[in-house]
Amino acid sequence: MEKNSDRIPLINRSHSPATEGTASKFQTIGNIIVSIVGTGVLGLPFAFRIAGWLAGSLGVILAGLATFYCMLLLVQCRDKLASEKELQGTITYGDLGYKCIGKPGRYLTEFLIFIAQCGGSVAYLVFIGQNLASVFKCQMFSVASYIFLLVPVEIALSWIGSLAAFAPFSIFADICNVLAMGFVVTEDIKRASRGDFSFRDRKAVSDNLGGLPFAGGMAVFCFEGFGMTLALEASMRERKKFPKVLGMAFTWITLVYVLFGIFGYMAYGDETKDIITLNLPNNWTAIAVQIGLCLGLVFTFPIMVHPVNEILEGKLKKNKWFQKLNNNDAESSITGVGKLGMYITRAALVISLASWHRTSRDSVYLRPS
Repeated sequence: MEKNSDRIPLINRSHSPATEGTASKFQTIGNIIVSIVGTGVLGLPFAFRIAGWLAGSLGVILAGLATFYCMLLLVQCRDKLASEKELQGTITYGDLGYKCIGKPGRYLTEFLIFIAQCGGSVAYLVFIGQNLASVFKCQMFSVASYIFLLVPVEIALSWIGSLAAFAPFSIFADICNVLAMGFVVTEDIKRASRGDFSFRDRKAVSDNLGGLPFAGGMAVFCFEGFGMTLALEASMRERKKFPKVLGMAFTWITLVYVLFGIFGYMAYGDETKDIITLNLPNNWTAIAVQIGLCLGLVFTFPIMVHPVNEILEGKLKKNKWFQKLNNNDAESSITGVGKLGMYITRAALVISLASWHRTSRDSVYLRPS
């Protein structure tokens, strides 16, 4: 049995009154949406072209149901472990992995979460940089320049430790994403209403079965935020209502995904490109969509790095010098110097991710799951 001191606090806190969540249902819904919805939705119309509008819709619905069910299972597993005496208090993803296959499970779980969240964060930065460069077309600024201009903003946002406090930014990001998607759907409807649209030309189920796995992967690709499950649940003031709130958010997200995919495919048919924004005319609409998505991702980036910060800070708290700053008690209230160390760690992470973009900037269009 591992010692409690060996456990890395990832997201979920103790259930003591001092650490109870403060987020309301509305705030939690905003955080759930911003954790799940991303630029992956731009590839749904192309996936519907590959699979057919009916098969694509069913794939999105099944992917949404599976993700929702797995997120609830994760919370139930955490509650099960919390009821065991040796694991009372802080329960992490690593604890769940350890319970399954021992130490390898702990290390593998934390490694996968670290890589997945860092990869998604880098994809955010690349997407933002590429779109800002294409909108403003300033020869003095490259993609890298736009990314590093955002670093101070992202560092400041990453210093917000509470998801409840971050909820207003999440809601603003949700509004930006919805408006951007609204512009795309408006263009889709205009295109379909010009008279060259024929519903019979749009396949319900593709006869190319080889394309179905790709479409299914794209559907799964659109449902993210699994690594934020315990954080979202722990941030709620009324945790017992989390399944209901999660179900409500997933219902609306799935409905929007299905409609967005259908509208895009119906508008462009076999001309639907892998990124639906590439089908848009080169005018103010396309620019509005790009800027809206960029703003949404700017305020979503801190959500993605939140689990990574928790892993790094868990390691930090195990260092002897850090424990000495906190009176040799890593679990006590953190001193001012200790907080400064955490702020520096979070700033260093953002800078590292901004530098990491150079290895992937030529291939990233959609954010990975």
